[in-house]
Amino acid sequence: MCRHLAYVGPPRTIRALVTDPPYGLHQQSWAPRMQKYGTVNADGFGIGWYADGDPVPARYRRSGPIWADPSFADLARVVHTRALLAAVRSATDGCAPGEAAAAPYAADQWLFSHNGALPGWPAAFADLAATLPPADLLALEARCDSALVWALVLRRLRDGAAPGEALAATVRDIAARADARLNLLLTDGTLIAATTWGDTLFHRLEPGRCALVASEPGDDLPGWTPVPDGSLLLATADAVTVRPLAGPPG
Repeated sequence: MCRHLAYVGPPRTIRALVTDPPYGLHQQSWAPRMQKYGTVNADGFGIGWYADGDPVPARYRRSGPIWADPSFADLARVVHTRALLAAVRSATDGCAPGEAAAAPYAADQWLFSHNGALPGWPAAFADLAATLPPADLLALEARCDSALVWALVLRRLRDGAAPGEALAATVRDIAARADARLNLLLTDGTLIAATTWGDTLFHRLEPGRCALVASEPGDDLPGWTPVPDGSLLLATADAVTVRPLAGPPG
């Protein structure tokens, strides 16, 4: 119940990636063209980006809509980055409001976003949450389904799983318990990993230059490729690969 975007490539301003495209993430906050669930994404937003020489990303998150934040316009105009993950939020019923619940979530070198919902949360996933160390549960950024999904992914990453497998295994575990929607997006500043499980995703690659992965195209230019539902995507600035996840979506 969100829209999100990731980019790796040569330095570009946040504005060029998020605000300038005619149907980009800024526009998707109030007029998405392909969103299957919900109509607007006004329950918060966040931008995470990587500065040259620093592997730990910076974040700017707010609890209100992106169009109502004049400070974001200044930030987006002057900040350049080689990698970005951004999201606009439509909150799931029963999940906490506020800035802390807005993606991207972050830890170590990672940025993460979840587009979807976990029906029956939290009760339906109590056994899965119990597999996490207590310290991980105490460290959740917000009381919401996406924060739990992120904790499950992060535990796998810290245990040595590759990014794609961390996402795929988390999708399998959650989907075994409920008819969840699990479009996940992850980056470390050089690689983008994503899943489709119940909603739209597209990628556009300029080989050897840049890759964009987004819930929906930000413009009508050629080159956007839809990702089939039930897929795992891995992208760098040089290549994009897509393969099926185990089992059907939902």
